[in-house]
Amino acid sequence: MEGERDAIVENKNWPSVGALAAPLARRLIDDQRALGIAAERQPLGHTLIDAGIDCPGGIEAGLRIAEICMAGLGRARLATSAHFRVWNWSLEVHAANPVLACLGSQYAGWSLSHGKGKGAFHALGSGPARALAAKEPLFETLGYRDRAETAVLVLEVGQRPPEPLIEKVIRDCGVAAENLVVILTPTESLAGTVQVVARVLEVALHKVHELGFPLERVVDGMGRAPLPPPAASLVAAMGRTNDAIIGGGWVHLFVGGPEQEARELAERLPSSTSRDYGKPFAEIFSDVKGDFYAIDPMLFSPARVTVSALETGASFHAGQLDEALVDRSFR
Repeated sequence: MEGERDAIVENKNWPSVGALAAPLARRLIDDQRALGIAAERQPLGHTLIDAGIDCPGGIEAGLRIAEICMAGLGRARLATSAHFRVWNWSLEVHAANPVLACLGSQYAGWSLSHGKGKGAFHALGSGPARALAAKEPLFETLGYRDRAETAVLVLEVGQRPPEPLIEKVIRDCGVAAENLVVILTPTESLAGTVQVVARVLEVALHKVHELGFPLERVVDGMGRAPLPPPAASLVAAMGRTNDAIIGGGWVHLFVGGPEQEARELAERLPSSTSRDYGKPFAEIFSDVKGDFYAIDPMLFSPARVTVSALETGASFHAGQLDEALVDRSFR
């Protein structure tokens, strides 16, 4: 992680997410023993951090990784909530420049794969390395590309990525191998559970984008969601972390522009507007026989939203927290 330079950012007067995340990654490595994770320099030269495969990891590791995913532009913390009688521990997230923090860095949008058949490796990459590679159309929409000398990539996987895939990441990011950090967070682990649920604000912003609301009007935002216990299987863990947001997430956005458009955004944002809403996510996933893309994409959004129109000061509320769905999923 040496030799950082001032990053060149195209089209936007935004900071370098890679440069912002680098010191956070170094602190994660420095504190690895206390956090129950393991960092090891690999033969290619990059650093691999195990945050839940052969190491226990934990909640604090997950909180730190969530903030790395947001390139240090966001904060994630534990809080208590009176909205759920049983599952009263929650995660609270706030981001400065939420569009850059959440969509330009945190969003798991970089599709990475190697091999074919049963031995194939596939993962969705998140974190600031995405803005270096800029392989997703989303970066054209954002008008942003990073040029930092350091890269941090987070993969929600339970196995180590093959060397050819890491070589591709190094090439696409345009960094020296020794300046790449790859963090592995299985969804079934404590750290993995935390860092996925900490995406509650990002999930809302992604739906804002899908609905066609101008991202440049999103000025600020915050969110919270109940923290589920980790699950024994990937499908169960994926179900619980999704349900934490779909059934228990609450996001508050502050937007510019006409009041009526803020009202319409609030009405369209909640997960309950989806045709697939109503059952725990693991059951929905089973119903479509594991075909993730057969699920209505409008489902992926918080249960409850508040949208405040900065132009007039009016706020609009829609959706509701679904304690029964959360309880059914988390048990």
